Amino acid sequence: MAIDTLLKDTKDRMHKSEEAFSRTLGRIRAGVANASLLDGITVEYYGVPTDLRQLATVTIPEARMLQISPYDKSSLNDIDRALQQSDLGIPPTNDGTVIRLIIPALTQERRKELTKTVGKDLEDAKIAIRNIRRDAIDERKKLKRIKKSLKMMFVHTKVIFKI
Repeated sequence: MAIDTLLKDTKDRMHKSEEAFSRTLGRIRAGVANASLLDGITVEYYGVPTDLRQLATVTIPEARMLQISPYDKSSLNDIDRALQQSDLGIPPTNDGTVIRLIIPALTQERRKELTKTVGKDLEDAKIAIRNIRRDAIDERKKLKRIKKSLKMMFVHTKVIFKI
């Protein structure tokens, strides 16, 4: 592996780590409606686990409300069930045509909990970046050792054959 390839691979891995951290932050319920809260929720649709966003339109009519309008009205109960079983902690309101999720206002206790959660997620992201950097440094050292041993082998061969 050449140094250029190593650098490119390291940058790609770090960028993926950064994106994963951004997605994690987007899923945090901070008292404001955000469609990314529904990322990762799958609905059992005709026996096939399907992503919620493929089955419905998600809109934000108010600052603290998500409205889910299914493309197929027969999937409304399946979507409702999936939201109830998810780890959102927000009870869905089903009126027969759309599902509404009303995000509660933050309490002081919830704010402290969010601070701890974000801090933990941030520390996990930092550790991931450190591990990627450490792996790149180890790989670079390994490449240098290989290059040095090849150079020594070439010099030794040159001496033996007196080229």
